[in-house]
Order: sequence, then structure tokens, then C-alpha cells
Amino acid sequence: MSLPTRLALVATLVLAACTPGEPATAEPPAQSGPDSGRREVALFAGGCFWSTEANFERIPGVVSAVSGFAGGRVANPSYEQVVRGGTGHLEAVQVTYDPTRITYRQLVDRFWRTIDPTDPDGQFCDQGPSYATAVFATAAQRPVAEASRRAAAAVVGERRFVTPVRDAVRFWPAEAYHQDFARLNPVRYGGYSRFCGREARLRAVWG
Repeated sequence: MSLPTRLALVATLVLAACTPGEPATAEPPAQSGPDSGRREVALFAGGCFWSTEANFERIPGVVSAVSGFAGGRVANPSYEQVVRGGTGHLEAVQVTYDPTRITYRQLVDRFWRTIDPTDPDGQFCDQGPSYATAVFATAAQRPVAEASRRAAAAVVGERRFVTPVRDAVRFWPAEAYHQDFARLNPVRYGGYSRFCGREARLRAVWG
């Protein structure tokens, strides 16, 4: 690959403004067994939704992970609207899972290990309001999410731990070209992963 081609590739990756994910350093154990047919939903904002989606899709018991937006004021926002700013939305992922195979607590525990909860301004090379992190929890989920947050904050340091647990809100799916981005675009996704240094930062935060 020529130098101009490499420079063009790096520029393309930077302009894409989404950071690929890597496997978490500490994955909670999923329960074995067949799909029960039961379904529950959880909602997470972990920076770039490509990364968050890819991380959750690796977990046994997760049925689907959909990239989209949550927490803002604009109905059915487009990607361009959200990244331009002013909508209040975060990039988020709606996770549908089988609760007999993996619990909500296990999902939240896993989520912390895939983000840098000490960064209030975004995640890794993705900086800006739409890349902030949060766990969106229903009234029933909140005590579990808060307990998980306390346990994670004890590892990192409560004063440094800025990712909040927020009230559940409506989720708006992103455009089709954002769905399953890591799986459908492995070369671009892999290049972005190397560019952003996500894995090294996760090791620095979590040990």
C-alpha cells in the first residue's frame, strides 16, 4: 500500500468519528443452556455505537444489539443531526437478551469493562456530547444498575467514575448502514480500532 493510500485511509478513519470495540478485559460468565424464548431489553450508551454493539453481540445470551440514539429532545433523529450537536442524544445500543441465559446485572457489569468511565467528554478518540456514556435503566432495573455501578466505581475510584445511571428513555434506531458495522466492514473497523488505542486505554483504566 502506497504512502498516499495509507494517509487517505487514516483520514477516512478519523473522519468517520466512531471507535471500534475490543473484547472486554473481564467478561461476566453467561449461563449455558438453550434459548428459552424469553426476552428482556437493556439500553446502554458507550461512546461509538459500532463498538458497543459489537461488544454486546459477542455475549452468549444476547439475542440482538441495535445501534441508535437515546436521551435527547429530537424525535427520530438522523446520524448527521446527532453528530452535528444540539439534539441532546447519545449514541446508544438497545440490547435484547434471554434472562435465563444472562442476567441484567451481568450485562451491566460487562458494560463497565468496555468503556472508560473516567472520561466525561466522550470515549477514546471519539470526543463530544454524543459520545458520552450512560446506563439507561427502568425503575425495576435501576437498583441493579446502581449496585453494579458502585462495585465498578470501587475499582476505578468513585471520584473518577463519571458515567451515570439515567432513567430509561425512548430509543431511536440508527440508519441501516450503521447496523452490524463491525461485522460487515471488518477492514475499516479493524483499522479504526488500531488508530484509537481503545484496548490500551481499557487496560490502563481497569488493569
